[in-house]
Amino acid sequence: MTLDLLPIGQGARIVAVDWSALVQEEARRLRALGLEEGARISIAHRGILGGRDPIAITVGRMTVAVRRAHAAAMEVEVLESTGK
Repeated sequence: MTLDLLPIGQGARIVAVDWSALVQEEARRLRALGLEEGARISIAHRGILGGRDPIAITVGRMTVAVRRAHAAAMEVEVLESTGK
């Protein structure tokens, strides 16, 4: 599943990023923000306009806004909930 399809609030881990689909400067920015392979993330919010951009992603204690096209370049693995 790609990050742009992840349900709001669902925890996931980034397993692969198609860096070639991103402009080099954008890829560098995403890496600097911690959005790379192995990062644990969740969707906090989606925009309400047309393409539902931007997507607010929680990475650790930080919330980062990314474009839907950037999120579509990230393959994620859904994490099982540990709370009962």
